[in-house]
Amino acid sequence: MNSFISADNSWALWSILVGIAALSIFLEQNYKWASKITGAIIGLVIAMVLANLNIIPTAAPTYDVVWGYVVPLAIPLLMFNANIKKIWRESGRLMIIFILSSAGTVVGVMVSHNLLKSYIPDLYKMSAIITGSYIGGGVNFAAMSEAFGAGESWISALTVADNLLMALYFFVLLAIPTMNFFLKKFKHPHIDSVNAMVDPAEGETLAKQYWGRKEISLRDIAFSLALGLIIVWLSTEAAAILKGIIPTGNFFLDLANGLLGNKYLLITTFTMLLATFAPDFMSGIHGAQEIGTFLIYIFLVVIGVPASISVIITQAPLLLLFTGIIVAINMLVSLALGKLFKFDLEEILLASNANIGGPTTAAAMAIAKGWNKLVGPIILAGVFGYIIGNYLGIFMGNLLQYM
Repeated sequence: MNSFISADNSWALWSILVGIAALSIFLEQNYKWASKITGAIIGLVIAMVLANLNIIPTAAPTYDVVWGYVVPLAIPLLMFNANIKKIWRESGRLMIIFILSSAGTVVGVMVSHNLLKSYIPDLYKMSAIITGSYIGGGVNFAAMSEAFGAGESWISALTVADNLLMALYFFVLLAIPTMNFFLKKFKHPHIDSVNAMVDPAEGETLAKQYWGRKEISLRDIAFSLALGLIIVWLSTEAAAILKGIIPTGNFFLDLANGLLGNKYLLITTFTMLLATFAPDFMSGIHGAQEIGTFLIYIFLVVIGVPASISVIITQAPLLLLFTGIIVAINMLVSLALGKLFKFDLEEILLASNANIGGPTTAAAMAIAKGWNKLVGPIILAGVFGYIIGNYLGIFMGNLLQYM
């Protein structure tokens, strides 16, 4: 069935995608209910509704541009401050619990894969995608989807399962800090601090406070986009060369080919090296995080588009179980290890959030809850997830292929 807006009407689709992203940000920053849900989920849900009402198509060249160009460009922009030395120095405790939570994701992927591999074809591909996504974020989902070439129908189903579960889990994470059971079992200094503070000015959400106006110049915009595009270009060229010269044939060669021949991995690596060894230059470019975050909002709108009701009914239930097992194990491991090593409840929840949803949703949760001191550290930890997500995703995909 043809949609109201045809798939080749690029101007209309770009207007809708960018418009939904802008609307989501507006709602998040101006209404407390939207701030708690987060603009990321709002945009995703709006796209799902429009697609299922047949207003916009479920596939279009415009969406391919987002996957092929917007997402790769967002990665370096979000990593301009990915100084490894700074991440380890400033994120402190959050980095440690993030790594422990990431271990929970890896364990969850292995358990879920072994339980369901007989029921879902090529589940190792989906395992690679979810490993990357549940340690990094949406950009890693896109990177691993392209790297492993999973079928479009299964990718759509996995997108539905992932997005639905992420939304549900986000609500769980928002609810846990209000439950007496968890408040009695864990320390929660940031919750106590917020409870002791006066609410922000009426009509002004915490998201609006955090994403306030910052100094930015024409030079910043030019340097952000130019450097981001150059990094993507060089990474794409280098990946194609390395993929062509590294042989395959066994696990180790396949792994080397998959790692060094993956443009997303090289984008991550090149940006990280620049941020680490030229920190003053990279951090002096203002606005990269804002531009990158906006591009990710557009991407989140796009991944909500293929989420058709029929796909949910026919294919998503198995993948919902697959992702549900992973998320459950991640949460249990995070809470157990967090309790064992005496982490605060807020640190544990944000680390798990940064794993499952990425730094964007984790920062949104910290902002929505008023845990302002944790916003910067969790973004740094989440950016570290961008770095290791692709590595671990490719490693797990190649490993589970032989299991």
